[in-house]
Amino acid sequence: MAGRTLFDKIWDAHVVRDLGDGWALLHIDRHLLHDLSGSASLADMAERGLAVHDSDLVFATPDHAVSTRPGRDGTTYLAGSKLWSALRQGAQRFGIRLFDLGERGQGIVHVMGPEQGIVLPGLTMICGDSHTCTNGALGALALGVGSSESTHALATQTLRLQRPRHMRIRCEGALGFGVTAKDLALHIIARLGANAGVGHAVEYAGSTIESLDVEARLTLCNLTVELGARSGVIAPDDRTIEYVKGRRFAPKGADFDAAVAEWRELKTDADAVFDREEFIDARLVVPTVTWGTSPEQAIAIDARIPAPRVAAGGGADATSQALDYMGLEAGAPIAGTPIDWVFIGSCTNARLSDLRAAAHVARGRHVAPHVRAWVVPGSEDVKRAAEAEGLHQVFAAAGFEWREPGCGMCVAANGEQVPPMARCVSTSNRNFVGRQGPQARTHLASPAMAVAAALTGRLSDVRALA
Repeated sequence: MAGRTLFDKIWDAHVVRDLGDGWALLHIDRHLLHDLSGSASLADMAERGLAVHDSDLVFATPDHAVSTRPGRDGTTYLAGSKLWSALRQGAQRFGIRLFDLGERGQGIVHVMGPEQGIVLPGLTMICGDSHTCTNGALGALALGVGSSESTHALATQTLRLQRPRHMRIRCEGALGFGVTAKDLALHIIARLGANAGVGHAVEYAGSTIESLDVEARLTLCNLTVELGARSGVIAPDDRTIEYVKGRRFAPKGADFDAAVAEWRELKTDADAVFDREEFIDARLVVPTVTWGTSPEQAIAIDARIPAPRVAAGGGADATSQALDYMGLEAGAPIAGTPIDWVFIGSCTNARLSDLRAAAHVARGRHVAPHVRAWVVPGSEDVKRAAEAEGLHQVFAAAGFEWREPGCGMCVAANGEQVPPMARCVSTSNRNFVGRQGPQARTHLASPAMAVAAALTGRLSDVRALA
């Protein structure tokens, strides 16, 4: 019998019923809800007269549609206040644990889930958000779902799913000076393409991955969906166990010891076979930034913007369209491109380690006069920890705005948008047309690279500022 992958082991342990043709009914261990999609699922449950199957396994927090303005409350952004109120009411109606604004635990759903110990190795978890794949960094099978799937899981604690094909991306070698997990992720997407992972579950492995701390792994797995895959996973190891230990909802005492023994078995067998294998030489990765309107349109900061090619039928290809939207010239260096805004935040890069890296570059320097720069912590716990270290003072002295926890300007669902035609360097995960506001132009980068852009007023290589 052939060996099993890490994904196989988690999947097989959760099958309630084999439905045939690759489909199965899986038990769902954790279900996370946020205001944008969770409020709708809870409203659907109420309208249909359904009961939540196990409210102890469901957790909710507002993040997408709430303002990040200092001193905000749930009504600061009026258009989002109904969603905030609906999430609160739904959580109360069904006895679901809600982490509300100002409370420890509130924050971006994919930041607060791991930090509270809600996400654990070997669990299945879902959320009505495509970046749920973030949580695979802890060795969980984490999936973004639609509203009907969310309602089904709330009512039954199960989900009907089709087993995906398996892809392993093996990364070997040490990341260079100034290079982060964000740069590695963008490098992988640019090299393999935004559709490479379609229909696959991705496992990240290799010496590079083993050397990353858990928060860096969360960043890498967060961008798996931008590779086209629904889930990404990393085998739990000593770093994972140390990260989980002592967290609020993690097992304690003898239960933790028993769980650790099981977690150590969560690894791909040596003779397991993948449908697709890819190799990445991490030594070749340099600080990377997107130039276009897809995460795959990314290049090294010291490279030149690519030229368009003639598409099938003689028309312009996606490169030409992206250049037009972004207002860039093919063949020009990407470094030196003037910018207007900087956004440090999102479920990709708003954890404490991200803010520390950003503050390290910002310390003793100042944002360029024409640039507006925001720092939005990923959670209430991140905000409090950063303030305890004085990071907020470093940012304030450098001319950054220190905001309240939430998704902020990542998806602009809370009214916080980049002005039309303005150019923003963002630590988020998507640079689609209009993602940060109508006609907004977004460049994805690491927190350190975003600070370098804020300080110089243009896309810059952070290595020159170190």
